[in-house]
Amino acid sequence: MLGFLAARQAGLDDPLRLRRAESTRRVLGLELNPDRDVDRIHGNGINTIDIDAIEGRYMLSGGADGVIAIYDLENFSGKPQYTCKAVCTVGRSSQYVHKFSVETVQWYPYDTGMFVSSAFDKTMKVWDTETLKPAEVFQFEDNVYSHHLSSIARKHSLIAVGTKNPKIQLCDLKSGSRIHVLQGHRAEVLSVQWSPRYEHILASASADSKVKVWDVRRASGSLLTLDQHNGDKTKASSEAVNTAHNGRVNGLLWNSATGENTLVNYGKVCNESRKKLQFTVSRGCSPEFVFVPCGSSIAVYALHTGELVAMHRGHYNNVDCCEFHPDYQELYSGGKDGNILAWVPVLRASDVEEESNSSNKAAANQSSVNPAFQDAWSSDED
Repeated sequence: MLGFLAARQAGLDDPLRLRRAESTRRVLGLELNPDRDVDRIHGNGINTIDIDAIEGRYMLSGGADGVIAIYDLENFSGKPQYTCKAVCTVGRSSQYVHKFSVETVQWYPYDTGMFVSSAFDKTMKVWDTETLKPAEVFQFEDNVYSHHLSSIARKHSLIAVGTKNPKIQLCDLKSGSRIHVLQGHRAEVLSVQWSPRYEHILASASADSKVKVWDVRRASGSLLTLDQHNGDKTKASSEAVNTAHNGRVNGLLWNSATGENTLVNYGKVCNESRKKLQFTVSRGCSPEFVFVPCGSSIAVYALHTGELVAMHRGHYNNVDCCEFHPDYQELYSGGKDGNILAWVPVLRASDVEEESNSSNKAAANQSSVNPAFQDAWSSDED
């Protein structure tokens, strides 16, 4: 790390290289943090969590009990041991609470004053964070498995919704109505995800083993259907033609130009969930890593090679969701045990020694500075 710092100070390296190296080191050093707890609010399992992209401070959670909670992740205690408190909840006593399991929660991408939840009570609710009352309620004919708002959209305010019905619903936040339906799947739609690059492009995953990519401006069918065999009919049975997997597809994280299978071998990934499974990818690392719930553990893979890098264990029951915090390279996970766990980079002994040596060198340099070059408006004592 000192080498990266020296190269950056000398102008030999792009500052981004140091940042990526440190982010990667921190992700590889993730461990369950014994000093940080998250308030236990849910009586049953936790299906979904989301950290706001504006401040990176507030986390939403939705549980099988229908309850929604908002936590403050900041530590203002001045001590290493602290608990992330639930600042507010939509509990069972609220008249607005979901009647059945909450499957997806998501902050509005541009403002923490609003968030969206969807549940097995066949509703999706748009919430005012301050009042904890729904500003809008969308009613569906079937259980809602997944919804997603685009984090980059400027020309539309659409929420994509996947339900037990094979048709994907598009709901408009501005008008408060369902405006369009995408048809093509033959079974329930378990996950939907907007492209992180093109605001009108949407991906969907279904229990029919297919992943479809759509341009929502087009009235016709999907743009393409992902094929695990890349068009090689000799490797596919008649039932497996144009399928993304051999079983139900219940999770999406994507950024693709061609839709081709890169044939990365991740080995056997444990996934027995019959509904959406929330996994996540690191940001700012080199290489990037993917965190996948695997039974009661979280498997960490190198994204582009498929190498199993680590297996994090701490939950007492199956893990259903995890979320990466890119500002601090931390990971939060929720499971059927009703717990949310915090996985935090651990400083190595060498890091502590480096910090101590750096402080000593800084003190020595400070004492040797000619008083003529010292300013009169700042002080180390502030």
